Amino acid sequence: MKKMVIGGIILVVALMVGTYFVAGDAFQSDDYINSLTMIGAFAIIAITVATALKYINQIKNDTATGELAEESWDGIGEFKNPIPSGWGIIFIGTIIWMVWYWFFGYPTTQFSQIGQYNEEVLESNAKFEKAWKNPSDDTLVAMGESVFLVQCAPCHGVDAEGIDGKAQDLTHRLSKAQILYTIKNGSNHLGYTMGAMPPGMASGEGAEKIATWIAGGMKGEAPAEFAACSSCHGADGKGMNGMAANIAEYDDTLIQKVLEHGKKGEIGTMPSFKGRLTDTQVKALAHFLRSLKGE
Repeated sequence: MKKMVIGGIILVVALMVGTYFVAGDAFQSDDYINSLTMIGAFAIIAITVATALKYINQIKNDTATGELAEESWDGIGEFKNPIPSGWGIIFIGTIIWMVWYWFFGYPTTQFSQIGQYNEEVLESNAKFEKAWKNPSDDTLVAMGESVFLVQCAPCHGVDAEGIDGKAQDLTHRLSKAQILYTIKNGSNHLGYTMGAMPPGMASGEGAEKIATWIAGGMKGEAPAEFAACSSCHGADGKGMNGMAANIAEYDDTLIQKVLEHGKKGEIGTMPSFKGRLTDTQVKALAHFLRSLKGE
């Protein structure tokens, strides 16, 4: 046993020296959390080695004692022994440390890189909104193009034509195929006040007439079947001041809804961009999309 203790002490010292050699500069930092981390590492080394030596010694020398429980499995019984006192102390100590860490420790009341980043983003967004409080239409289009090239072009293409039809062609409001799909399957994912558009609002030749007229830019007289659509989208298709989706153009509300909720497409689901763009950037993106050829 004496040899095991001596060997354990040597091992503990060696591991501590190695740890200090690798990360000893933590003690030179002004952040006390680094020092606590190093002390914790030393404590873990000492406790681990001591626990290992304790149980190795018990395996070699101890014999089972205590009252044997009545239950047995294939001849294997269990003694009614209390939990090891060391284990109980460590368990309670872990709970105490958890409470300290949660209410008083890092990172709840200390420096946080994530927190600093979030604060800087909010500060930058506030400055941006103030600087561009009343931008002109030309400025919004130019700004929207920049947003589009960074956030949207990877799927929709730099020309906004949808990369061989794999994503929506944003140079046109809606294609005939998209309109027919929505008429057949309905829509309820953008959170408009009017609620869900039920499936099967039209079928057959009627659906074809509606889709052709909308995809063609809603020019000329609307087909009679469009009356089922105008009850929510309005006779002009512009969504009745944001109550329903604008099927005539990319208005600010539609762009905001799509960015907030995301949208399913052929190459996968467009994720939500909620919180990633400022209100001015969303407005600028809508201006840019309306400026594209084919609108």
